[in-house]
Amino acid sequence: MRATLAATLFAFAAFAMAAPPSPQSPPLSEDPGAQIGVLTLNLWHDKGDWPKRRALIVEEIQRLKPDLIALQEVLQRPGLRNQAEDLAEATGYHVRFVSVDPPQAERRYGNAILSKDPTMTRDMRKLEPLNDYRTAAYARFVFDSLHNGVAFYATHLHNERDGGAVRQRQIASLLDFIDGTSPPHDTLDGTRPPSEVIVAGDFNSDADSPELKALAARYRDAYAQAHPDLAKDAARSTTLNPAYLPAQRIDHVFYDPAGFDLLEARIVLNQPRDGIWASDHFGLYVRLRPISGFRSLRHRTDISPP
Repeated sequence: MRATLAATLFAFAAFAMAAPPSPQSPPLSEDPGAQIGVLTLNLWHDKGDWPKRRALIVEEIQRLKPDLIALQEVLQRPGLRNQAEDLAEATGYHVRFVSVDPPQAERRYGNAILSKDPTMTRDMRKLEPLNDYRTAAYARFVFDSLHNGVAFYATHLHNERDGGAVRQRQIASLLDFIDGTSPPHDTLDGTRPPSEVIVAGDFNSDADSPELKALAARYRDAYAQAHPDLAKDAARSTTLNPAYLPAQRIDHVFYDPAGFDLLEARIVLNQPRDGIWASDHFGLYVRLRPISGFRSLRHRTDISPP
């Protein structure tokens, strides 16, 4: 891949005004001021007035200019273009859509990753148990000249309130997928350079719930790290739209604390316009600063010559 995520992360002062980088841009060296913006949103498929909801979502993406977007409940059917592909084209992003439905099916439903740059690597996993038809999408993006990267995962877990055991099994399946696709921190042979992990999506569960315990043991809940007191108050930190659903914070961005400094986490798309809401969920926007490039340099310095 000749394009890199760093092309849009370099020099944050000019970030909001800059056009998306050219796919021909070469990798740039790591910058201590580089930042990665992440947005996660459950689209609520085609419920309500999708054209008007779409306009709100497009506006917010254009305003926030996130580098990585995780979308859930993405639908395509006769008469409705794939929603992720539609949003990507409208906002100038690249898209990776995943579904358990076969590619030739007229109706497909699943998750998607949108990014400002093409991906070096991408994959998907059908999460166990397979009869729940849940997936995780994966894409890897390089952000510096040492080929350090972001391993980004987008998922949507089982939705029944009493389905904790199913979600726990899906988390185990997701972590196995992460272990198989995200290179370890100490990779030094140049074939699988380090990637720092970000996991985003609709988990249908509180971040500190028993079923998410294995995920939370490895990664940090960005919103709770940024707002430790507020995060405990469902009414004030809900990502479910109270106009449609009981308040609960179930949409999360988890990040590797060894690879990123957290800069910001806030709830977005949480106001209606002319009576129209963007979704039955609110969005979550997180900004992170990658630090693994410096750690990788340190690791290389510490190697003894053969």
